[in-house]
Amino acid sequence: ESGFVGMRRLLARKDPPTAVFAASDEMAVGALLAARAAGLRVPDDLAVVGFDDIEVASLVDPALTTVAQDKPGFGTAAAGALLAMIENVGAPEPVRLPTKLVIRDSCGA
Repeated sequence: ESGFVGMRRLLARKDPPTAVFAASDEMAVGALLAARAAGLRVPDDLAVVGFDDIEVASLVDPALTTVAQDKPGFGTAAAGALLAMIENVGAPEPVRLPTKLVIRDSCGA
């Protein structure tokens, strides 16, 4: 819902965007629906990219371009940080995990 509402607000601007990167695939799907409701063609009029690579990203039309996370690595890092906090080792070090751009149909690439 927030992706739909947010996209409608962006499209109502004097100079609406030609591309949008959503914080999640769910929000990106909402943006796709708002674009379609406004009569826009994705990706011809608006490129949309999401984040997470959830299953629905490949099932919507057009299929959603997204950024995939290293989910197992994320879980391992989170568990390690939690254990460090439980053992009072101190604040965990920042962790950077790899991501991968999954190009599908919503960005026109």
